[in-house]
Amino acid sequence: MLHLRETTFFWAPAPAQTMWTADEIAHLCYEHYRTSLPKQGKPEPHREWTLLAAVVKIQPIADQTCDSPDKLVQVTKEVVSMGTGTKCIGQSKMRKSGDILNDSHAEVIARRSLQRYLLHQLHLVADMKQDSIFVPGAQRGLWKLRPDLLFVFFSSHTPCGDASIIPMLEFEDQPCCPVSTNWASNSSVKASGNLEAEAAEDKRKCEDPDSPMTKKIRLEPGTPATEVTNGVAHRQSFGNQESGPIPPSVSSSNLTSEELAAVTGMAPGGAKVVDVYRTGAKCVPGEDGDLGMPGAAYHQVGLLRVKPGRGDRTCSMSCSDKLARWNILGCQGALLMHFLEEPIYLSAVVIGKCPYSQEAMQRALIGRCQNVSALPKGFGVQEVKIQQSDLLFEQSRCAVQAKSADSPGRLVPCGAAISWSAVPEQPLDVTANGFPQGATKKGLRSRQVRSRISKVELFRSFQKLLSSISEDKWPDSLRVRKLETYQDYKEAASAYQEAWSALRKQAFGSWIRNPPDYHQFK
Repeated sequence: MLHLRETTFFWAPAPAQTMWTADEIAHLCYEHYRTSLPKQGKPEPHREWTLLAAVVKIQPIADQTCDSPDKLVQVTKEVVSMGTGTKCIGQSKMRKSGDILNDSHAEVIARRSLQRYLLHQLHLVADMKQDSIFVPGAQRGLWKLRPDLLFVFFSSHTPCGDASIIPMLEFEDQPCCPVSTNWASNSSVKASGNLEAEAAEDKRKCEDPDSPMTKKIRLEPGTPATEVTNGVAHRQSFGNQESGPIPPSVSSSNLTSEELAAVTGMAPGGAKVVDVYRTGAKCVPGEDGDLGMPGAAYHQVGLLRVKPGRGDRTCSMSCSDKLARWNILGCQGALLMHFLEEPIYLSAVVIGKCPYSQEAMQRALIGRCQNVSALPKGFGVQEVKIQQSDLLFEQSRCAVQAKSADSPGRLVPCGAAISWSAVPEQPLDVTANGFPQGATKKGLRSRQVRSRISKVELFRSFQKLLSSISEDKWPDSLRVRKLETYQDYKEAASAYQEAWSALRKQAFGSWIRNPPDYHQFK
């Protein structure tokens, strides 16, 4: 299977974190998806769409001398994990055996695929047979990331939850222009009315239908509208999308002028914020909740949210919340922290072309946790770089809708999720409803019918790594007491648990946690 890697030249003084552009990252990920992933698990043409996320490793090529400021420095950009998906299972389908994927949103799949890649790299460094991304740390049994290496997270769409509460400007085509920090951080900002996507074409009836800025194309009855500006189609409804922003579905003309003035804000340049894209993610119990007022007064921002389910409530926190958590605790999770001197942080997050607000992204991923303090050594709130690309994912809902305007039937999200990791053995994993695609109910108890990125299989890989290392070289955290269950090993990662406790106490107190009996498998 083809494994893409790109080389880029930069002038010598450029720091590593600037040795790429958002479009380069997006292009590399789209090309990897197109050429390195098979057809299995991808959307059915003209009928289905999906979301894409990936982690890109960026590293200067070794043995380069920088004795001149005019000398070009070469860096490699390599996709090391990738995920697609839009679904998550309801609470009633969760299993205590750890063999099902609760959350199959692309961002979560990409992160779990990254953990699989990190485990493989730890195997390499433990065997001392091949080069690895890790080098020895200062303490026994601990490793750290090479200092010249960094990871960039890519998502084809704005993460669901708080980052998707994006301003919608009067007569402004989307993706919308950035809004003021005051607007994005105002906890009373909310969006409007009926959430049914089928009513999306009725919004903004006050607009002139013959305006040269915006013309609406009507599709078959019951499907959302597509707006065309300068000959380019842009979707204005995300319907039942289970990730990312959803536009409002009532017209601001339904409000009186007094009501409209009360709920709208102003963006830079005097453009009026008449509404906000909304997220399907619901506020968790214990949060203030959305008031559901009209116009730009539906959502409250900054709140913890869970992903929507199909009638069965989920326990999966929104991708905005998870990215914010990773920005403090790292992407490696509790298990891998046993072997690491410091967390594995993302240096940057790049979002593909879609409705987007820089301020909303900053608020959701960094701002909500920026005052968290008293963290253990190595942990901290990261000033992750956030950028947007101008490149559209070809199998996003927006792109598929534009290509399929004349096709019969409704677009639906692809039911499959794809995991890909840069590992030599079985890098690909395709699932549906949390299990390998094609699995039968009869076979669900078999080890062969498990995703390679499920909790239990990642735990198996962790145990295999541990067994390959002599006990006298184990880190101290694994030598304190006898550990048996998945929960035991997670709790024994004391620094990680201390950081997680501080984050919950100071910022994310309402975070939904699975009961301990869901982590008692061995």
